Amino acid sequence: MTQRVCLVVLLLCLGLMRPLVTGIFMDKLASKKLCADDNCVYTISLARAEEDYNAPDCRFINIKKGELIYVYTKLVKENDSGEFWAGSVYGEQYEDHMGTVGYFPSSLVSEQHVYQEANKTLPTTVRNLRKP
Repeated sequence: MTQRVCLVVLLLCLGLMRPLVTGIFMDKLASKKLCADDNCVYTISLARAEEDYNAPDCRFINIKKGELIYVYTKLVKENDSGEFWAGSVYGEQYEDHMGTVGYFPSSLVSEQHVYQEANKTLPTTVRNLRKP
């Protein structure tokens, strides 16, 4: 009986020595993106959701039919991938979420108003941060 208890304790200790959190590999959505400026911070357009969308992971945002979304970036479609845009949901009820930017399928929205053309093509691997 004591050997069994020691064996269980040993196995528990070995299990606790492993990292508790492991990373999850996520497929890259695209290699290039279209923006209105070199830092991808200016709004390209305002779009309305035509359908609900539940985000599959942390890179995406949830949208509900009828919501307005500020669009900041349009990913350049590659091979058989879908076309995704990056934006944030607009509305008073989302004040605590304003500034939360995520991807969503462009096929689920319709552009309501174009503020400026997305004519800057940039690689998605470079972080475009505003310089102080």
